[in-house]
Amino acid sequence: MNRRKKVAFYTLGCKLNFSETSTIARNFKEEGFDRVDFSEPADIYVINTCSVTENADKRFKTIVKQAQKNNPEAFVAAIGCYAQLKPQELADVDGVDLVLGATEKFKITDYINDLSKNDFGEVYSCEIEEADFYVGSYSIGDRTRAFLKVQDGCDYKCTYCTIPLARGISRSDTLDNVLKNAKEISEKGIKEIVLTGVNIGDYGKGEFGNKKHEHTFYELVKELDTVEGIERLRISSIEPNLLKNETIEFVSNSDSFVPHFHIPLQSGSNDILKLMRRRYMKELYIDRVSKIKEVMPHACIGVDVIVGFPGETDELFLETYNFLNELDISYLHVFTYSERDNTVAANLDRVVPKNVRSKRSRMLRGLSAKKRRAFYESQIGSKRTVLFEGENKEGYIHGFTGNYVKVKAPWNPELVNTLHKVELSEIDDDGLVRFEFSKVLSA
Repeated sequence: MNRRKKVAFYTLGCKLNFSETSTIARNFKEEGFDRVDFSEPADIYVINTCSVTENADKRFKTIVKQAQKNNPEAFVAAIGCYAQLKPQELADVDGVDLVLGATEKFKITDYINDLSKNDFGEVYSCEIEEADFYVGSYSIGDRTRAFLKVQDGCDYKCTYCTIPLARGISRSDTLDNVLKNAKEISEKGIKEIVLTGVNIGDYGKGEFGNKKHEHTFYELVKELDTVEGIERLRISSIEPNLLKNETIEFVSNSDSFVPHFHIPLQSGSNDILKLMRRRYMKELYIDRVSKIKEVMPHACIGVDVIVGFPGETDELFLETYNFLNELDISYLHVFTYSERDNTVAANLDRVVPKNVRSKRSRMLRGLSAKKRRAFYESQIGSKRTVLFEGENKEGYIHGFTGNYVKVKAPWNPELVNTLHKVELSEIDDDGLVRFEFSKVLSA
């Protein structure tokens, strides 16, 4: 009797990558593989790569070494954005047997034969112009939330970004298929769906293989709100110029969509935004934040910001810092600018020294901590519904409110993947909000 082969996955990067890894893992299961944790011995290790930052590139070699340590004879495959952008660079890493590009990754089992180690890494990678079709994905089984992919690729030309080179043109899942996937997720008992994509506000473009919009993001949101069994729907990162008033107002009145928005800013300086070729100025960003807070004062608003972009003087950085300090936001995701091959920004003058980039990053991370603390303090005494997750962390169980306040309570396995309405009572030393179980209002 032949032993079933084992496959393990490691995912770098964004929620979109996690959704695609989960779908690819299900394909392996259909082919007779058993999925194991990446820390365990496996016959094949699949690494889904990211290339948004330099650190994600560097981590790849470390992950390959970990796989080889777990099983020196294991077959190692690399997929994802870095694999599309620099396939030969990954293939040259010791221990890598297979590298698949943007379209090939979804057919990975077709490229695997006897799992014997190769003398050198084989590369199968299309020209990115060929990545013009859509493959739907969603994650299940990894956490209490499911990441539902609704869109892929991007038509924007931001000067620092490699994503269009790694994922191709903007294209969308059909509305019918998104709803079908959402229902499948619901039937598996998952309580929350997070909508994900490269540029989800562009949803509808390329829905049936053409460039025009068959549906809008607003129409997608309205239809998903009708899916039975999903307690929560969360919008992931959405461009400020694509987040319309109608969507904000709909979310404010929805029983399913939660009051949490993550809106990329990248810079609080209009001069830098122009150099980045962003499609808005900071005045529009102020308008979006003001509109959200007008109809949802308790909403959580997260912000992406890049520090150290070429041309960012001390004065322009302080403009960004002061802009964010005065804005009614809840936390920051801070990215230190790193030069990426084949981008316009890599050839711009007035390069910011790396030590200055690091200093500015630390300053904004400190501001983020202050903003998050202030937002958490504003929620003390309020009654919020918490979805508890499945991990025991040093005797505590953690969960998130709809407006993305992270809470902790003594570990109780019966709480995993359950929703409870609680009264938030105090902020703990590590920044999380605590509550007493005597204050649980209802399950």
